[in-house]
Amino acid sequence: MENNESKNVNDANFEPVSNEPAGPSRTERQWAMGCHLIGLCGLLIPNLVLGLAGTLVLWLVKREDGAFVDQQGKEALNFQISLFIYASICLFLIVIGIGLLLLFPLIIFGFVCIIVAGIKASEGVAFRYPLCIRFIK
Repeated sequence: MENNESKNVNDANFEPVSNEPAGPSRTERQWAMGCHLIGLCGLLIPNLVLGLAGTLVLWLVKREDGAFVDQQGKEALNFQISLFIYASICLFLIVIGIGLLLLFPLIIFGFVCIIVAGIKASEGVAFRYPLCIRFIK
């Protein structure tokens, strides 16, 4: 008799119950990742306006698709604006002779942060950029 009871229990399909709210959908995660990664265009093609414009357009088009896309799009846009400001300061400092010394680490910093942000967004984890001025709340 014990054998039948254990067989019935083992045959039952149990689904784990989770009290945690569901995270962002796969589509939301992909668009949020896109908001971050499109900023690489501004770093790979030396034109930070391109990364800024791409992030802005993607965020404006997709921000209504979910709170995660909106939040991560704002974060990516703020980072692109911050990078643009920091790079402009570096270009001004070229006159003094230290601008190029600061510009190279800035580009590497931007590249690494954007890649990490894209990976985190694809996992559904909200990412906050370091050294980012948050113009858009």
